[in-house]
Amino acid sequence: MKTTKEKEENQKVETKKGAVKAKPNAAQGLRDFFEDGLKDILWAEHALTKALPKMAKNATSSKLIHAFEHHLKETEEHIARLEKIFESLDLKAVGKKCDAMEGLLKEADGIMAETEIGVVRDAAMIAAAQKVEHYEIATYGTLRAYAVTLGENKAAILLARTLEEEKKADVTLTEIALADINIEAAHADEK
Repeated sequence: MKTTKEKEENQKVETKKGAVKAKPNAAQGLRDFFEDGLKDILWAEHALTKALPKMAKNATSSKLIHAFEHHLKETEEHIARLEKIFESLDLKAVGKKCDAMEGLLKEADGIMAETEIGVVRDAAMIAAAQKVEHYEIATYGTLRAYAVTLGENKAAILLARTLEEEKKADVTLTEIALADINIEAAHADEK
């Protein structure tokens, strides 16, 4: 039950000039926002399972192909972990369209269409994949923090495990880029 002071503070926020008016079904508390975030990342992970095979088929570097294939397996495990989290919260594991992931994957498709197959495309796909990884790192880090705050220890542990895998995937992509792909792509400009 909200106190009079809390109601007054909410009213001030609602009437603040330039503030965006919330939708009728807007999150009321951190738990609502946490659950909404879980639905969002579940959709995102499912979308990624469709994008990674396409990226692997368009890569020419064997290291990059392996990285995409390996991360596809991890992504499938991330989905399984998310399903366990939904179960632990007594919620149905249903995704909600993730505009951010949709945009990032659309950008990756555009990059592939705008580059010839080869080392330059590989370098561009690493950039696109790292944008995805950074989005996932931010999302899993935030969701883990919410789970800790809400006392959802099982969820926090599972989210932390996925967060570490996303960070490792990002490091792997950086290593592949720096080891040879970016250098080879730079030399392609000289030809």
